Amino acid sequence: MGRHRHTPPTPLAEADPAHDRRFVTALARGLTVLRCFTPADRWLAHQELARRTGLPQATVSRLTFTLASLGYLRHRAATGEYALSPAVLSLGFSVLSNFQVGRIARPFMETLAEHTQAAISLGVRHDTSVVYVAHCRSTARLILGLDVGTRLPFAETAMGRAIWGSASVGMQALVARRLQAQDPALWPAREAVLRRAEVDCAERGYAVSESEWESEIAAIGVGLELGDGREPLALTVGGPASRLQGALLHEDFGPALVKTGREIVAAIQAAGWPD
Repeated sequence: MGRHRHTPPTPLAEADPAHDRRFVTALARGLTVLRCFTPADRWLAHQELARRTGLPQATVSRLTFTLASLGYLRHRAATGEYALSPAVLSLGFSVLSNFQVGRIARPFMETLAEHTQAAISLGVRHDTSVVYVAHCRSTARLILGLDVGTRLPFAETAMGRAIWGSASVGMQALVARRLQAQDPALWPAREAVLRRAEVDCAERGYAVSESEWESEIAAIGVGLELGDGREPLALTVGGPASRLQGALLHEDFGPALVKTGREIVAAIQAAGWPD
């Protein structure tokens, strides 16, 4: 699952894709504008988009005009605000609905959910976030209201830490650069928890986030390496921190999570990794 050795800190000076001549900066900036919208946002003003992207207002004006013309943004001229259009949502849900890995993993996830009476999630990295691509709950009542398509922070969650702990040195360097650029002041603390997650993955087989992302939530995650060079996925067990702790979490749920992760990897490899 994860690597069974601790690697030294990765230098941030490795080749950046943005410096490659094939990299289309305008396209990257347009996608950055779309990523400004969180589940809590309906409409965002032009000035707020400029603040969140860090781009000049003139650049944001050109990007929003183009995205609105293509149907990916809605524009409310009276207030100068923008919102995501259904065209953007359809792209995301189309990808998620066709993500066959979730279908293969689901029976194993359901078994683990019933064993732990917790929420089980499968996720992938997207830039400096992780995104749920499959999710199931046990029959127990839980405080987790998350579902497929949910986007969570990378460094603060068990899912992100599990992906980091199973990632290649090159991928770690890329994520480190993005996180450092996103918030330079927070990067030292984030780097420390990610390096700790590496040790946890090597020694325990899984990463941990206990009351660090949300004070009432605890989770553990295992990286799923499929052996074909693609980025690892992550499988997590999450629920109330008041229950997911101590021996129950680390002597029962942890080994069960690692075992389930291995079973899912074997099933995906047997089925052939879907495109």
